[in-house]
Amino acid sequence: MSDLLTEAVEAQGGLERWKKFGVLEASLSVGGRIWHFKQQPDLFDKVLFEIDLQQERVTVDGFAGNARLFFTPDRLRLETRDGTPIESRDNPRDAFAGHVGDTPWDRLHAGYFCSYALWTYLSSPFLYTRKGFETEEIDPWNEDGETWRRLKVTFPPSVASHSRVQVTHFGPDGLMRRHDYSVDVMGGATGANYISNYREFQGIKVPTTRRVYAYDQNLKKVPEPTLVTIDIDKVTLR
Repeated sequence: MSDLLTEAVEAQGGLERWKKFGVLEASLSVGGRIWHFKQQPDLFDKVLFEIDLQQERVTVDGFAGNARLFFTPDRLRLETRDGTPIESRDNPRDAFAGHVGDTPWDRLHAGYFCSYALWTYLSSPFLYTRKGFETEEIDPWNEDGETWRRLKVTFPPSVASHSRVQVTHFGPDGLMRRHDYSVDVMGGATGANYISNYREFQGIKVPTTRRVYAYDQNLKKVPEPTLVTIDIDKVTLR
């Protein structure tokens, strides 16, 4: 690991403690303008995300109000809470072919996007220590009266995420401040994901607020609109 990644992982609770857990559950709500642009509002209001910390697998309970969504990179499955099948999609990323920023989505598009995104967010920066991830510290960034160290992360092809290359910014305390990426399933739309309001759950520091904006060619945040909001009420690790 790079020195920066080592410091960041330690600041957020340490790799040894993180590896004691296999599942993370988060009670949260996801909103923002993107869901209106995509014609899929309110799918993730007061839901329970359960993410597998060993492999990319997610369950969303309360999806669209009263359904349960199961995600892996190669398959989505939507059921009622009593297990009755509703619909499914194999190779879900293929369903985004030709999409741009304002292409409407169906609810499985939205479910795929939000599942892989939250799996990435909720497991970072520990995720970056896994086999196949490549990390490199790049030039620092000045924002909000602080100097943020930046880590360029190259994801392995086997991991579904926004893009292969992403950049995470860390404050002087070693905690994440901002996470930059382009979104392949939205034609390369940019995302500057601001991270705040850390709380400690079972020895792991978790940011409970995220706000995502576009960024311009100079990497400056475009303040309006707020594309995605993520607010976490509670986290349980087991």
